[in-house]
Amino acid sequence: MNYAKDVLVSTDWAAQNLNTPGVRFIEVDEDILLYETGHLPGAAKVDWQQDFWHPVERDFIGADEVSALLGRLGIKEGDLIVLYGDKSNWWASYAYWFLKYSGVRNPLKLMDGGRQKWVAEGRELSTDAPEFTPTEYPPLTRDESLRAYRDEVKAHIETVRSGQGAMVDVRSPDEFSGKVTHMPNYPQEGVLRGGHIPGARNIPWARATNEDGTFKSADELRTLYGSEGVTPDKDVIAYCRIAERSSHSWFVLRELLGYPQVRNYDGSWTEWGNAVGLPIEKSYRED
Repeated sequence: MNYAKDVLVSTDWAAQNLNTPGVRFIEVDEDILLYETGHLPGAAKVDWQQDFWHPVERDFIGADEVSALLGRLGIKEGDLIVLYGDKSNWWASYAYWFLKYSGVRNPLKLMDGGRQKWVAEGRELSTDAPEFTPTEYPPLTRDESLRAYRDEVKAHIETVRSGQGAMVDVRSPDEFSGKVTHMPNYPQEGVLRGGHIPGARNIPWARATNEDGTFKSADELRTLYGSEGVTPDKDVIAYCRIAERSSHSWFVLRELLGYPQVRNYDGSWTEWGNAVGLPIEKSYRED
């Protein structure tokens, strides 16, 4: 597929390496109960809310807590970590971005197609709860170059207007236009205003995938983003609702296409749509 980085493994490769020493599989699903119904044999479970999010603040756990998490999962510094999950690796991409942001240096990969493709192919699932020997995972330092904060996004609007930057809103067209403030069939998360950040281009995250959940080819992806002016010479910020869908697009742009400057705005629309004094564009008008 001529991707910029070797960050994907196939379901065939995964099946052949379930018991390979130094290869660790981690399942991260939107539906946190899916793991118990059956998972790749030996795979660990990560609950994105309980394991990644700070218990009180609207933020992530710190680097020390990430080290402790990896230690509890029995992961060593040199292990290859293969992430996969439901919804075309939607939350697995979020975990990939979060671990990169947290400074994890282990080689990280996604199983292309995720749980969806594995199950569709009738491959083995296990309901056994694996046990791991804890490790002393080394200290980590966050890589802040991968994350965008609200004030940085506000300043970035001028960069977009000057043609030096790009903003990618990966939500659905109705969310982008302001017709709705959340995804269909999902709970309303308290966003007061609909619309999008000025200058953002709407490229829904799922347009980067095939029907089986795998990623489209590099040529198709370059065309998809390039046709909207999102090119590798620009400083790019991606956002969605709470950064789960934009993590998928971040992965496509930075890891598969090799764009050098791509940040994920994890505050996303739940922050921007509620903040006082931030500009919003809205293209939806009720008749």
